[in-house]
Amino acid sequence: MRYVLILMALALSTVSGAQKKAEIEFQVSGVCGMCETRIEKALDVPGVIMAEWDVETKKATVAYKTKVLSEEQIHQLIANVGHDTAKIKATDEVYANLHGCCKYRELGGESCTGENEQDHDDRHPE
Repeated sequence: MRYVLILMALALSTVSGAQKKAEIEFQVSGVCGMCETRIEKALDVPGVIMAEWDVETKKATVAYKTKVLSEEQIHQLIANVGHDTAKIKATDEVYANLHGCCKYRELGGESCTGENEQDHDDRHPE
């Protein structure tokens, strides 16, 4: 009986010590492949298991460890690189530093077709 209780205690401590995982999906403003790279790179942090942003649907899907990160922290990581989320708006200062075609708050941003920074010609100011 003593061994059974010890085994049960060990099993419970193993289960309670396990990392809880969650997956969320939410809107993130952006317009192109360069935005996608920036958003996904912002989520390349400890605690994030998988992160994808779809340029067509403007939705991010993030799997993460709830003991390491909160949902609000995930939204903040994205806002910190200049992209508005369903919960947190990027500061105007950070947004202003985005590449010209990535400025989704302005009408011109929707015309961006570049997949990455090399496809953008910075020699010709907008």
